[in-house]
Parts: sequence; structure tokens; C-alpha cells
Amino acid sequence: MSGSSILEAYLNSTSLVSHQMESFNRFLDTGIQRVIDKQAMIEPSVEGFALKLGKVRLDKPSVIEADSSRRSILPNEARLRNLTYSAPIFLEFIPIIRGIEKQASYGEVFVGELPIMLRSSLCHMKPMTKAQLSANGEDADDPGGYFVVKGTERVLIGLEDLAQNRIITTREKGGAEVASKVFSTAFGFRARCVVARNQNGIFNADFPTLPKSVNLILLLRALGLQVADVIEYASDYDVVKNDFLLNAEISEAKQMGPSEAILELGKLSAPGQAGEYQIKRAETQVDTYLLPHLGTTKEFRKEKGKYLIQMATKSSIVANRLVKQDDKDHYANKRVKFAGELMEELFAYAFRFFVKDVKYQIERTSARGRKLSIQTIISPDTLTEKIGYAMGTGTWVAGQTGVSQVLDRTNLISTYTHLRRVKSPLAKKHPHFKARDVHGTQWGKICISESPEGQEVGLTKYLATLAKVTVGAEETSTEKKLKELSKIESL
Repeated sequence: MSGSSILEAYLNSTSLVSHQMESFNRFLDTGIQRVIDKQAMIEPSVEGFALKLGKVRLDKPSVIEADSSRRSILPNEARLRNLTYSAPIFLEFIPIIRGIEKQASYGEVFVGELPIMLRSSLCHMKPMTKAQLSANGEDADDPGGYFVVKGTERVLIGLEDLAQNRIITTREKGGAEVASKVFSTAFGFRARCVVARNQNGIFNADFPTLPKSVNLILLLRALGLQVADVIEYASDYDVVKNDFLLNAEISEAKQMGPSEAILELGKLSAPGQAGEYQIKRAETQVDTYLLPHLGTTKEFRKEKGKYLIQMATKSSIVANRLVKQDDKDHYANKRVKFAGELMEELFAYAFRFFVKDVKYQIERTSARGRKLSIQTIISPDTLTEKIGYAMGTGTWVAGQTGVSQVLDRTNLISTYTHLRRVKSPLAKKHPHFKARDVHGTQWGKICISESPEGQEVGLTKYLATLAKVTVGAEETSTEKKLKELSKIESL
């Protein structure tokens, strides 16, 4: 079979924008409910009252007309009338009064609207034949994979970034220091945690909310690990054992108990405050901001300690040239976020404002002594406007810009390439020569020749024609099985 026949067979069986649609469908199926389950409860400052959040449901895209009636809408009508092709979101609210659930008291309530990707599972175009699409004024050959926001076709650009929850060890400060970094990500929160080894073999750790780096042994003692445990969990390499023995010997924390170490950590974060506040502050830091992907409760402290030891071990073996440092430009160390992951981040951000608004309205209604009606206190505009603003301007969560762009309709090829664009988060004004270079591992994944000239060269890229993107999988089942296997081996 010739190369052209292979390409033709591939294009006939696979959509070039399937990565966008599959990613968005996954968000509709599991992502939106995951965000709501993470919130779980709305607890206003009203004695004996709380709201439990239940199941979410989305209808097909529709529009509310001037007479307040709601009817279905197709993308072409949304374009012509400068409307957003969006679906209503209905959320189940269960009131809890003095600890007792009042099941089905409120039921489903309309909470806002979500822009729907064309040809996704909720789109009206999905089941239509070419003849039906043409009869309704739609382009039968339109690939989909984009949104219609206030009449404008907008596409969400794939964002390239370093892989999350993965230890990457590199030489810093001209090789004098070796740092193991992990972008620990959980429930939309991203924490950069670092364990660095200086040229004298001393380990220091750094994570969000710490004013400065802390001694690793102090942090491990605060997490409840004994010095003997630290040496036991370290690698069998002699140089690694020596590094940990040196750190344990010179650290002032070696004689401290866990409670003393926690207090010492609190003194660094909240100097001059009361002892109780310092302890509470330090406990919140290690539970919430240190490696949150492992867990955010007290039970995970020992596991976090073992993970930090692994990070320090990797720093030590790289510093002693037993293994090479990690290559940040290697594509195995990168991930690309497409429409589904981006929409999940945006929805989580907008939903926090929605919850805050519901809390305020409940408290105000209670303070005025009025009867509480969930239908009247909920403002669907809060959620709709936050999502619509980000989609319309391209300004995303955490200050990212240019995520949502007007779809290029110069010709069909321009449309396809725009839907397969991948953007680096690096600033275009800085050189970043190595980051802009073509890396050997991009072969088959990223087009090695297609990139704009000028400041964006090497930072804006495009998926290769035959690149197939996996949209992710749930990690919990695999993680659980691995933990079971390790227990079996240890018996």
C-alpha cells in the first residue's frame, strides 16, 4: 500500500479534530461532575442549614427567546443572530436542616449555561446526516471542534506544559546545585514543590506559602519520620546514604519530635504569632500545599515524607553523575491540555464564584427573615458570564492569555491547522533557544517544519498529521492496584 493510500485510509476513518471532541466529551461525561463533587457542600453562616450538591445534567443547546420560551438552536442560527451556542446546566440541590437531609425538596435548578463544542456528544449536529445538515444551513464538511460565542467561532488552543506529578531533576546555577521539581496538581490547584541539593550535599525543600527554603530533615521530622526511617527509605547507593547521613548529622532537627518540628516550621512561616497559630499554620501548609496530589489530610504525611526522600535521592544521584539530568524538552516530560481539561479548569474557577454568590444570597435572605427559596436566590448569570468572558477574550485561569482564539477561516487547511495548534506557556519576548529548537522526540507528534517566523518561532507548534492524542485516564484504579501489589510483595 502506498503512502498516499495509508494517509487517505487514516483520514477517512479518523477526524483530524477528534482530540478536541474526545477531550470535551470527557469533560461533559466526568469532568463537570468531578468539579461539583469536589465542592460537595455549600455551608453559609446560617445555623443548622447547608446545601448538598447532587447530580448535574446538561440539555441540548437552546436559546431563551424574548417571550421567555426556550427552544433548540443550531450553530448557524447562533452565528447569524450573534448568540452563544450553549446548553443549560441543571444542578440538584439537597437542603440539610439540622443535620437531616430533605431529599428532593428543591430538585434540579437551572444554574447557568455552558458553551458547547460543535459535533461533540451534546451538539445537535452529531447525529445528523449530510443531507440534514445542508437542509439546516450547516456545512456538511465542517469538522467541528470549536465553539460559537456571541456569533464568533472560537477555538481553544492546546496548551503545552511540563508533565504534572512527575519528578524532573536538573542542574541549576551553573551546575552548582541539583534540584528535583514536581508540579503537584490536584483538583485544579498546582503546587511547585522542590528538593534541592547544594554543592556541599545539603538538602533544602521549598513549596508554596513558605517564605524561604527549609532544611529537608526538619520537614521530614515535621511529617512524622524518624531519622532512622529516612536512612532506611533512602536509596542503596553509597553516595545517597552518605548525603542523608551528613544531613541528619548537621541538622538541628535530628533531636526534635514531630510536634517540635511542626512548631519550628510555624515559626518560619508566622514569626511573632502565638504558638497555637504557628502550629495550625504549619499543619495547614504541609497538609494542603506540600505535594497535594498525594493527599490533603494528616493521614498522608508519611507518604509525603517518602516522596520527598525519593526527590532528594534523585538529586543526589544526578549530582554525583550516576545518572544524567532530565531533559525538560523531551516530549515524554510534557503534556498538552486540550479543550476538555481547559474547560474543566475554567468551570472550576467560575463555580467557586457561583458558590460564593449562593452563600451570600442565603445569608442575606436569612438576615432579613424571609422565606428561603433556592430558585430565587440562585443567579445563573454568575456562572454564565464568568465562562463567557473567558471564552470571548481568551483570558484564562491563572492569567494565561490567547487560550481562546477566533477560528482562522482563510481556507479549509487553515481551519484544520488552527484546530491542531499547540502553544507553549513560555514568554515570546525571551530567547529560550533550547525550548524553541526541534527536539528529536517531537517526531510523529509535532510537525517539525510548521511554526511561525519571528518571536513565536518554536513556541507555537502544530500536531503532526498522523498524531493521535489520548485524552487521559483515571489514575485512581491503577494507583490502588500498585499499592495492593506492593503490600503483597512486602508480606
